[in-house]
Amino acid sequence: MKIFLSAGEASGDVHGASLAREIKKFSPATELFGLGGNLMAEAGVKLVRNYKDYNVMGVVEVIKNLRKILKLLDDLTEIIRAERPNLLVLIDYPDFNWRLARRVKKFGVKILSYIPPSAWAWRKGRAKDCAAIADVFIAIFPFELPVYQAAGAKIFFLGNPLVDSVKPSMSKSEARKFFGVNDSDQVILLMPGSRRQEIKLLLPPMLEAVKLLPDKKFFLPVADGIERLIDTAGLDIKLVDSTRRYDLMQIADAAIATSGTVVLEAALLNLPCVVLYKMAPLNFFIGKLLVDIKFFSLPNILADEEILTELLQNDVTPDRISAEVKKILDNRAAVVKKLQAACKKLGEPGAAARVAKKILDTAGDNS
Repeated sequence: MKIFLSAGEASGDVHGASLAREIKKFSPATELFGLGGNLMAEAGVKLVRNYKDYNVMGVVEVIKNLRKILKLLDDLTEIIRAERPNLLVLIDYPDFNWRLARRVKKFGVKILSYIPPSAWAWRKGRAKDCAAIADVFIAIFPFELPVYQAAGAKIFFLGNPLVDSVKPSMSKSEARKFFGVNDSDQVILLMPGSRRQEIKLLLPPMLEAVKLLPDKKFFLPVADGIERLIDTAGLDIKLVDSTRRYDLMQIADAAIATSGTVVLEAALLNLPCVVLYKMAPLNFFIGKLLVDIKFFSLPNILADEEILTELLQNDVTPDRISAEVKKILDNRAAVVKKLQAACKKLGEPGAAARVAKKILDTAGDNS
């Protein structure tokens, strides 16, 4: 049996590697090949191309590299035509992957979409288009199912991989000792994101809010290459390696975070966040026209209620941020209880194994 995995970015490489390891456990003889990164290669996937040779961000960079990207699309199409795998697994990366899927559909190759396009949030019509191409869909959030089911897609929710991956590397007592935190300290994390625009727009009000929260200990997890973008001059904020963020999250009392996966990671570790999001006015105007959602942070979407305060655009001010942090600290136990209930909707541990089994079943189904 041959399965082609297509992952075009770092997060997809992580997911692809997890799936590859589980597939190999169930079926060691299955041949795995495709587009991915070093993690997938280490997990037993034969890379026909490494995504890092093609990974670009931003409109200008995409245009500059368009010929190279189109050549990649041509190459992968030809490889799939020649190899005729039992299944093509699309791992997120929708702009590229669905172009590839449309091309290879005519070869009679079955297609499975893992982490399908977010039609639940915007451009709901995509669900119908995708349902006409892929044979099976596997979502990582339960709220993704209705829009695809309405479009006639065969879609499953088998759990979320974060349930397995969000694990501290040390105990709470070890973490407190490591970071120099006393039991009586109130610890606040600042998580402004990793993109330059996020840091530019959201870190300044976060830092101003720090000035309004005396007698707290502040930590800011940073990724490699981002430290030089962070200026905490005059403030008592400790910068730490972002790979230690789970250890910090388990001992923190509250966080100020840019909306994204990190807010859900925090929720899984019982850490309430004040969630921020801000963009250029024109982008915000266009976004309001396109996006149809009640909440923008994942724990709130899961719960279908505002467990975590969301501050958007002009509401992102130092006064509002500091006030909401104080509310969390005053009512933390109740917020954590609701976060735990929301996170239960992500399913039990072992999602990657369940998804791998579904991939193998789909690849082996000749109906």
